[in-house]
Amino acid sequence: MAHIKSRKLAPSRLQMSTVLATLLLPVAAQAGDGTPAADDTTAPPIQEVVVGGTKGNEFKADRAGSMKYTEVLVNTPQTITVITKELIEQQGAQTLTEALRNTPGVGAFFLGENGNTNTGDAIFMRGFDSSSSIYVDGVRDMGSISRDVFNVEQIDVLKGPAGTDSGRGNPTGSVNMMSKQAQLRDAQSASVKFGSGRQKRATADLNRVLNEESGTAFRLNLVAQDNGNPARDVVENKRWGVAPTLAFGLNGKTRLHLSYLHVKQNNIPDGGVPTIGLPGYTSPSSTDKDPAKRREFLNNAPMVDPRGFYGVLTDHDDVTADMATVRIEHDFSPTLKLQNTARYGKTKQDYLLTAFMGSAANLDTPNPADPATWTLNRTNRTVKDQDNKILTNQTVLTAEFDTGTLKHTMVAGLEFINEKQTTVGYANLGTLAKTQLYYPNPAILPGDLNPVRSGAGSSGSTDTQALYVFDTIKLDERWMVHAGVRADHYNTDYFGTTLVTTTKDGKTTTSLNPTSLTSKDTLVNGKLSLLFKPTPDSSVYATVATSQQPPGGNAFSLSASANSAQNPSYDPQKTTTKEIGTKWEFMKGKLAVNGAIYDTTVRNEIEQDPTDSTKYYQTGKKNVKGVEISVTGEVAKNWLVSAGYTHMKTEVENGKVVTASGINQLSYTPKDAFTSWTSYTLPFGLKIGGGARYQGKLLRGSDGAVGTPAYAEGYWVADAMAEYAINKNIDVRLNVYNLADKDYVAAINKSGYRYTPGQPRSASVTATFRF
Repeated sequence: MAHIKSRKLAPSRLQMSTVLATLLLPVAAQAGDGTPAADDTTAPPIQEVVVGGTKGNEFKADRAGSMKYTEVLVNTPQTITVITKELIEQQGAQTLTEALRNTPGVGAFFLGENGNTNTGDAIFMRGFDSSSSIYVDGVRDMGSISRDVFNVEQIDVLKGPAGTDSGRGNPTGSVNMMSKQAQLRDAQSASVKFGSGRQKRATADLNRVLNEESGTAFRLNLVAQDNGNPARDVVENKRWGVAPTLAFGLNGKTRLHLSYLHVKQNNIPDGGVPTIGLPGYTSPSSTDKDPAKRREFLNNAPMVDPRGFYGVLTDHDDVTADMATVRIEHDFSPTLKLQNTARYGKTKQDYLLTAFMGSAANLDTPNPADPATWTLNRTNRTVKDQDNKILTNQTVLTAEFDTGTLKHTMVAGLEFINEKQTTVGYANLGTLAKTQLYYPNPAILPGDLNPVRSGAGSSGSTDTQALYVFDTIKLDERWMVHAGVRADHYNTDYFGTTLVTTTKDGKTTTSLNPTSLTSKDTLVNGKLSLLFKPTPDSSVYATVATSQQPPGGNAFSLSASANSAQNPSYDPQKTTTKEIGTKWEFMKGKLAVNGAIYDTTVRNEIEQDPTDSTKYYQTGKKNVKGVEISVTGEVAKNWLVSAGYTHMKTEVENGKVVTASGINQLSYTPKDAFTSWTSYTLPFGLKIGGGARYQGKLLRGSDGAVGTPAYAEGYWVADAMAEYAINKNIDVRLNVYNLADKDYVAAINKSGYRYTPGQPRSASVTATFRF
């Protein structure tokens, strides 16, 4: 019984420039022709956005990457966590999900439902699914892909409703990944990495100045990896990517950036392992020859080996992503600037996973006293053949001007976006034979069939035209007002076909049932903030902002079902967030200490009539109240720190409780979460560092599952790092993860039958070469 484990889990957290110029004609009259206005000499020039940290202060960024945020972070009235590439590199993070561990309470906590497993970056933030609110350079990035960070300069985690900034979206924030760009300096670096779980990875970052006089530069980022998973057998993460960027006019008034990203992934997906033996597990058995005895044995059964793979070797998750971007920037004057971004992106996923559900019907215990004889049915095969495409043009005009004694920094934008998602349905998926519960066999078993296209599928597209205006008004040296409004006109078209099986006179026939639906509306969102600066390096602010998510807004799929939020007859989901916060900088701006309390209310949730099950109303309301604090930057010379803590109180104010335990709390949302990382460079060049993370208890969603854990316990995990510069060209870094080798649940599915085991104690060694 070598594979049977009984260890306990760790206890207790994103053209039309003429139109925009016309809209801001009064501004251009003051500043656009280069003729100084009466008090033009006092107007500071628009500061160029500097992406990333600075040498000696690698964890703290001064600004968010988007042009929509014109102020430095200390003067930005919103909770924004900037994760710099230096912090990502120190931790050896390779994916977006791994990098997001640096902001508390954000993660991939939900494994999926109905035998399906979430793929790509399935991120939850402040109680809600944020997977559809991931952006690259301010453009929404759709598709079920695990995003690599090899071409990322920094990651901005924007918390609170993002409706004014980005349009439709989830209620509680967004993630914006800023890409590496060509620069006017020669620099080359490469790295190789080896580690636990058959980990092999290589990256390269090459920047060349082609013509300094014309400001032309070229940059190329590359990645190739072939990884297993130290926590799992068979699971594989294999990818390669290339990201060239060509820039012209970097030292002039007009700059052109041409960028391309291609990533290819060939993975073996992870469907999780059974939750049998976890804290809170009880027998799902309801009928048996001897139900009491069987229940007793199952209740006391040990955990399965978390390394066991319950799929088959032909399971796969193949993803190809392409993204082409053209960005033009022009400075009309020091106080009037234009940026236009055009992008075409496409992501294609070919996915097949053999699934299981540890329900009473699928667990067999021929000899209850001998777990080695217990078997588990592999219930179905999950297929995803999906294409996501986006074509967009975004124009942003930024201007500084005065009206009397008031100083304005205004940002106006116009966006045209076409997003499309196509899925293909399959049949002949086959039902695989049983496998041993404690000794799963991934070899293909008799009865395995090849999937074929069934004729079912769907195609959904959303066209959006958006116009927004933000204004930061400086009343005097201490008081600032931030205001913004955005209008999005969207049109979602959906066409889907489903298989319908009917039996008549003993004959079974299958037909296709088509559905065609449309949803369109104009959404208006706004935000308003008042900020006071007690000192030049601090601020206290209050903000109120709104966001909306229309039917079909997150998955391009509409439904005629009365119980679906994707029904076009329903109103958009509406969110209001109020936040009061303060930001302070110390050590001559090298250390930032931030804190905020917030209250988010989400309305128009779909609820069933308590007396008539055929009727549904938009009366549901959910609420998240919380506090978040963070410390980022240089505490002392050579000593860097990044840490954050959040406490959230979530509840369903009106409607049905959504957790399996019956506790009035949002599912997959820890009450408390803490993250930290620190590093110190010793005088002789050795850099040592580490951090601890806490994730509070997660309550899973409510469904009809019986006997499975209603929650996943909280846990602490500690990591460490040591890095040494052999010379000016070579660094070597050792990362050790989960120092105490704690068992923990990283994600759990809705029914509680399956979970994703956390990373066990493991290590990697990375050598970086600069030349």
